[in-house]
Amino acid sequence: MKKMLILLDGIGDLSYEKFNDKTPLEFANTPNLDDLAKKGSLGYMYSISEDYAPESDTAVISILGNNFDISERAEFEALGEDLKIKRGDLVLRANFGTIENLESRKIIDRRAGRNLTDKEANELALAINTQVKLPVKFRFFPTLQHRGILVFYGGFSDNITNTDSYFHEKGKIWVKENFEWSVPLDEEDNSEFAANLVNSFVSQAFKILNEHPINKKRRKKGLMAANMIFTRDPGVEMPELKKFRKSMAIVNMPLEKGIAKASGMDVFSFPYPNMKGYDAYENLELGLNKMIDFAKETLKKNHKDYDFCYIHIKETDVSGHDNKPYEKKHFIEIIDKKLFSFIREFVIKNKISLIVTGDHSTPCKMKTHTSDPLPLLFYNPNKPGEGAEFFGESICHMGSLGKIYGKDLLKKLGFSY
Repeated sequence: MKKMLILLDGIGDLSYEKFNDKTPLEFANTPNLDDLAKKGSLGYMYSISEDYAPESDTAVISILGNNFDISERAEFEALGEDLKIKRGDLVLRANFGTIENLESRKIIDRRAGRNLTDKEANELALAINTQVKLPVKFRFFPTLQHRGILVFYGGFSDNITNTDSYFHEKGKIWVKENFEWSVPLDEEDNSEFAANLVNSFVSQAFKILNEHPINKKRRKKGLMAANMIFTRDPGVEMPELKKFRKSMAIVNMPLEKGIAKASGMDVFSFPYPNMKGYDAYENLELGLNKMIDFAKETLKKNHKDYDFCYIHIKETDVSGHDNKPYEKKHFIEIIDKKLFSFIREFVIKNKISLIVTGDHSTPCKMKTHTSDPLPLLFYNPNKPGEGAEFFGESICHMGSLGKIYGKDLLKKLGFSY
């Protein structure tokens, strides 16, 4: 192995008074990342641009050298889950969420409290798939935690709007307080038909889910009812991405698995721990520790067979969305202690070039993706380090690498396809 890219999802953040005006990354105890920063070079990155807040799919495909606007996120997630999709099948990302009712359309929580168990998700999906009646073949696939994929089989248009409504403005992704019914974005009959299918599915699913015994039990326990399926990012055709040679990816989320496969990488993954109880962060910590152990073992066994490795860590993003800076700091410290203690010795011993950065910023106080720059670390075994004191947003902004855009990252730092 010659080169490695590690993306810490949503790692970029802002300073907090309770952290002595430092970011979670700067306030966290990270001796291994700090040592790599000392031995390497620092800079900062905009995965898209200074004024555009990327979603995870557009950020990752841009960092891997593609034009961000070709992304079809739902298609990548379906590929990541090995679903059998044909060109023309309408694929949508989906979330279990919580709404007040169909009349007010008021969103209470877009992720049903993040504590939907796998058993609950599977039972609710079964009810949807057996009770929703549509004039076309469809299936809803629960994937991980609150996430899912919705597929309409046939020849459809994807030129329709999301029911999970958001928009980009002023370097931030703004999520609307009320869900919206899907509408066609052109005057084609097929687009109108597709939007009507989505709306009929959403409406029927709500009525089934809202009265389901699982949600009655959840309400009695003081939990949010998973009574809504939000849909977004429709797609009908897989985009072409740049292909990597002799490359591997260690990833565990449907999106990143799909992007890696579409990029020609061999994917190494594992089943995420089942959500058994209702403590979402206990489950996330289990998942993070399992990911770290899996990544270390996978690198030990396979690094001689590949030139390039892409590793993606998801958990740092979740705490940003939930406005939990202490949890974000805690996850960063786990990553440094358990993963980067290994990575630091591994890249030095094997003379591997290493990039560490994020896909986008998810500041806790903003609870969403923003266009704030990402800290960037580049370790080159063939060049002396620049002696940086630590790895964090403020010092990276003064680093010798300067400003880099996502689409130029790999090429500028000597990574090739």
